[in-house]
Amino acid sequence: ESGDPQRTALLLRKAWTLYSVTPLYRFCRGRLRDYARLLSAFIAAERQKGLAVEVGVELDIKVALSILPELQGSEQDQPAVLVQLSSRSRASSKNSEDKILWSGCFCCVYGDDLSENMPEDFTCLPLFLANGAESYMSVVGNWFQKTFDCIFRRLAISPFNLSWMVAMWVGCKVDKAASAMELVFSVPRLPQPLDISYAIHPEDARALWDTIQKTPGEITQEEVDVFMDCLYSHFHRHFKIRLSATKLVKISTAIASAHCDGIVKMLHSQYLSGVLMLLTELAISQIQ
Repeated sequence: ESGDPQRTALLLRKAWTLYSVTPLYRFCRGRLRDYARLLSAFIAAERQKGLAVEVGVELDIKVALSILPELQGSEQDQPAVLVQLSSRSRASSKNSEDKILWSGCFCCVYGDDLSENMPEDFTCLPLFLANGAESYMSVVGNWFQKTFDCIFRRLAISPFNLSWMVAMWVGCKVDKAASAMELVFSVPRLPQPLDISYAIHPEDARALWDTIQKTPGEITQEEVDVFMDCLYSHFHRHFKIRLSATKLVKISTAIASAHCDGIVKMLHSQYLSGVLMLLTELAISQIQ
């Protein structure tokens, strides 16, 4: 089934857990309906503790696989594949809409580094986003791993990459008034967990970045370091706390928020492909 541009809005304003996925062996986009039936039967069998279920039988959980071609970055990228599990209450009417229980999305946005030398039988979709109960992710991931000989791994985001994300997104302009940019730091080696939240007005953060960035559209490691050092110095001047001794664990901007555990929320459709490009790069680096 072909997607339409409005469907990419499904990815916005939801908390997605990130995974990296090795290339899928003999995955065929023309067989999505067959895969949906097989996955549906597998889920039912798992729920019945391994008892076989006939493929095609009407099941409690409905499985749909569809293509989201709008999430391709380049011509070499494979179109994104959306996986949705939905359920209709037996008490509800036939005309009522199915309730989405869980969603997952395979994608590759500007993943040319991995796609270039890929053998013909393999499909490169290195980034997987999951939204919903971990139990569904476990079953769906298990089926894909067994069926296409691939491996799913949780994708964490290091403090180094979080600082890059802040620098990349702080200068992006949005139409409406943006909320404050927030950085959350975890203080190590304490008996009880302690987090420090550091909120900065978006215009102040952008003004600071504009004084640091030398070439619009290009970012260097030196510029990222200077930007973070300026934020640390300002915080130390007011609160006498050295954030450089803590660990950056979460960032929130008008474009997206990201947690070191690999949980991302994308907030702006205009910058969706840019965020996914960065996440694709992280997923590929974990595979390689």
